[in-house]
Amino acid sequence: MKLVHKDVKIGHIHLTVADLDRSLSFYRDLLGFEIMERYEDSAVFLSAGGYHHHIALNTWAGKGAAPPPPGRTGLYHFAILYPNRKELAKAAKILIDAKYPLDGASDHGVSEAIYLKDPDGNGIELYRDRPKRDWPMKNGRLKMTLKPLSLLGLLEEI
Repeated sequence: MKLVHKDVKIGHIHLTVADLDRSLSFYRDLLGFEIMERYEDSAVFLSAGGYHHHIALNTWAGKGAAPPPPGRTGLYHFAILYPNRKELAKAAKILIDAKYPLDGASDHGVSEAIYLKDPDGNGIELYRDRPKRDWPMKNGRLKMTLKPLSLLGLLEEI
């Protein structure tokens, strides 16, 4: 069996959206990504820290395009990895202060995560990994958990 190289990473996500400016209000103004390039009113490429792009948004299906109906295959969520717990707490505080709806918060043993949807209904996980040495193991195998994450406890980081 051929395995993918251990240093492979998922590079970016490209989303079709109904309204580019509405999506920019979320990804740029709320989550803090910066615009790297914009193609008039049809596409925009956003970055954290000057990378060419982490998130691309487009209206190529047409402005005002409807999202896929529930109960269909497709994207469940994509994840944005924060470098540490404090940075995740800062993101959570921004969302809470903006009264942006959250879908949940979980402690997976290997990571802590906050779940929400963007304005087009795309699922997003904001998370931070624990150090690998702290990951829960059982009989030599990874044993992830699904415990509630205390947002109040997370916010204590800041």
